[in-house]
Amino acid sequence: MSSTNHDFTIALIYDFDGTLAAGNMQEYDFIPAVGKSNFEFWDEANRLAEEQDADQILTYMALMIRSAQAKGLSLRREAFQESGKKITLYPGVEEWFDRINAYGESLGIRILHYVNSSGLKEIIEGTAIAHEFKNIYACSYLYNVDGIAYWPAVAVNYTNKTQFIFKINKGVESVYDTRMVNQYMEENLRPVPFKRMIYVGDGMTDIPCMKLVKNYGGHSIAVYNPDDKGKRKEMNTLIRDNRVNYVCEADYTAGSEMDTLVKTIIDKIAADLRLEQLEPERG
Repeated sequence: MSSTNHDFTIALIYDFDGTLAAGNMQEYDFIPAVGKSNFEFWDEANRLAEEQDADQILTYMALMIRSAQAKGLSLRREAFQESGKKITLYPGVEEWFDRINAYGESLGIRILHYVNSSGLKEIIEGTAIAHEFKNIYACSYLYNVDGIAYWPAVAVNYTNKTQFIFKINKGVESVYDTRMVNQYMEENLRPVPFKRMIYVGDGMTDIPCMKLVKNYGGHSIAVYNPDDKGKRKEMNTLIRDNRVNYVCEADYTAGSEMDTLVKTIIDKIAADLRLEQLEPERG
């Protein structure tokens, strides 16, 4: 089906770490390469943040540069992208996008996928699914004339992640552009209204985004590692506290709970739109 036949667009927005892959992306390749354990690296980053009263995202980014320099490792974008190739995605993730896109197409709906992550954009760019996303909003580095990372360009922490929801809502692709995202725009003119958003995160660090989308009429899903069966009870408190709509395993295979849930949400959004279109006729 061609894009001209799409009735409207739905945005599926994902956190990355713990949502599309287990653990933190640095733990697959980068941290072992600098000779630290996962605990050592994150403990050092967190202690640095506490001692300096600094943002934890900025301190982990600084520690990545410092640790790589100490080991003589490359700080080129391509080196970070190579790390991304080592990431093991959750079951069904690689096939997920084509299947959900096809389901949307069957209903005349265009599905756009986005990442909204406190992880590193350059590492995500190296994963097998990077090409599936309309945009990847995540931390990134500035690079000098020799192509070496030397300073954070974008730091995405747990609360400023919400700004990217508004950028998606208004069709603003650029991180730099703060003018358009702050301009008033009629709700019906926005490319992706909040009620046509589905936000997928892995819990506490995504709560501001999940609650924002939910409160504005969209749908929020908290996912957990399928290997941690006891996690569901803990995650259900997010529903009780009115922070998310749904909780399910991060299993993206065909016929899974996640697969059924997202398709059902797409059905509901489509039905709601059809009802809206009928309203003027009742008057």
